[in-house]
Amino acid sequence: MQAIIYPNNEGGIAIIIPAPGCGLTLEEIARKDVPAGVAFRIIPASAIPTDRTFRDAWTADFSAPDGHGIGAEAWFSEQESNNDND
Repeated sequence: MQAIIYPNNEGGIAIIIPAPGCGLTLEEIARKDVPAGVAFRIIPASAIPTDRTFRDAWTADFSAPDGHGIGAEAWFSEQESNNDND
């Protein structure tokens, strides 16, 4: 299983663990659910620490991201536009 991580507004790390069988790729989920312009990485879910005691201290390197979010509104607009062109 894989997870999507991105820096949140409070200086921590946000984590998205997609539900199986949702019909979207990890990249699509990340583009949709990560805020616009924010870098994200796709990592093994097993790399997420299980001890949440110091969760606010978790860090990650986003200097070479897997992509950037566009946000839900832009993603749905993009999908609607793609469907109109089919």
